[in-house]
Amino acid sequence: MLTIKEIAEMAKVSRSTVSRVLNESGYVSDEARKRVLEVVEKTGYVPSQQAQSLRTKKTKVIGVVLPKLGTETAGRIVYGINDVLSEKGYQILLTSTNLETEKEIEYLRLLKSRQVDGIILTATNTNDELVAEIKQLNLPFVAIGQDIPGVSSVTYDDFLAAKRMTQLMIQKGRQNIAFIGVDEADQAVGVMRKNGFMEAMEEANLPIRTEWIAKANFDIPSGYEAMAKIMELTSDSRRPDAVFCVTERIAIGAMQFLKESGYKIPFQISIVGIGASDISKYVEPALTTMDYENEAAGKKAAQFLLDQLERNENNQKKIVLNGRLIERNSL
Repeated sequence: MLTIKEIAEMAKVSRSTVSRVLNESGYVSDEARKRVLEVVEKTGYVPSQQAQSLRTKKTKVIGVVLPKLGTETAGRIVYGINDVLSEKGYQILLTSTNLETEKEIEYLRLLKSRQVDGIILTATNTNDELVAEIKQLNLPFVAIGQDIPGVSSVTYDDFLAAKRMTQLMIQKGRQNIAFIGVDEADQAVGVMRKNGFMEAMEEANLPIRTEWIAKANFDIPSGYEAMAKIMELTSDSRRPDAVFCVTERIAIGAMQFLKESGYKIPFQISIVGIGASDISKYVEPALTTMDYENEAAGKKAAQFLLDQLERNENNQKKIVLNGRLIERNSL
């Protein structure tokens, strides 16, 4: 295995010059850089990650905390993050809370103990304990999905997305609209999407019936159960003619219950969600949804983190991304 000293001798430069080229730090003349890179390419030299970490005090590893692995949303976010970070030589270390909010703090501590250079958290809440833990990390940090005080964040306009989706149903002639949400500890999905729905209904002077509001847990089975509960609590003469679901997986579960119960979608009851996963194209009927373009969110979060890591930019950066409405056959 070649050493930096040997690379330097072959390139006829100093060891410090080789180090600056490999670590992309400090000034190196174009001619010297060219000679070093030619030797590296010719010999296939790969610098020791451990040695680099000792010299630079960096591991070149970024921790990423996701609410759940295996979902298309998580996959798209990670793709965007990795697309940006890999170009700069960073690797990502994934963890999943499996939608258990208390594990967010647990995994933040775990990642810090693994000496990651920074952390990107796809957050599900903004409670005081989480905010306090983030402050104690003293690491470059970016949140996705929730506007957490004191840190850079990439969020979506959940209020506007829900309001636009509800307004679209109203424009299509739906007046008796049910709502399936999630726990309101989730400020973005649980609170803002519900508020957007409520405002659209109030502006249209449409009734919001308590028996038409249910709660699910981000997954397909809970969407099924929530829809069943709504239909069980309403009479045949006063059933909803549309359902707004805060996520696509909830909507797909609700749709399954309605189809099994003999309802024709969208003729008797229409249904919409938010997410734009591939499965939403292929369920029958295809689901009307909102695409949050999660790859873009991942890329923006990674860039915010790089600004902190490589440019020492400590100012908070925040961006709110808008969704793209996709109208399909379920409405």
